[in-house]
Amino acid sequence: MQERVFTWPIRVYYEDTDAGGIVYYANYLKFIERARTEWLRSLGIEQDSWLDHNRAFVVRHVDLDLQAAAKFNAELTVTVVVEQVKKASLVFTQQVRGADGTLHCQARVKAACVDKDAMKAVAIPDSILQAIKAEVS
Repeated sequence: MQERVFTWPIRVYYEDTDAGGIVYYANYLKFIERARTEWLRSLGIEQDSWLDHNRAFVVRHVDLDLQAAAKFNAELTVTVVVEQVKKASLVFTQQVRGADGTLHCQARVKAACVDKDAMKAVAIPDSILQAIKAEVS
């Protein structure tokens, strides 16, 4: 699989920080989630339309490695790389970097496609799978 990198800009707002003015660790999860959502959107995949079809992508596992503190008002870039495509799941590697290239956080995320009502894994709909495969191959 050829590595294609999707990037999404994030600005650190006051609400993203703790009392010391640095990004609260859990907010990195929000940053990487937004980038994956925007990556899907860039492929023409709107998650709300799939919710109407009783399908959802849920995070099943995250490995998060915090490297350096980002601070209030910093301009960050979040990357998304598809590492693995399976019938019912995707694995991503993601990074959050500062404007100067500082690595603030890296993550490996496994997301599964589920039946929204049963919350059981199901195959990724073919139209979504084809759009993803076309992007990463």
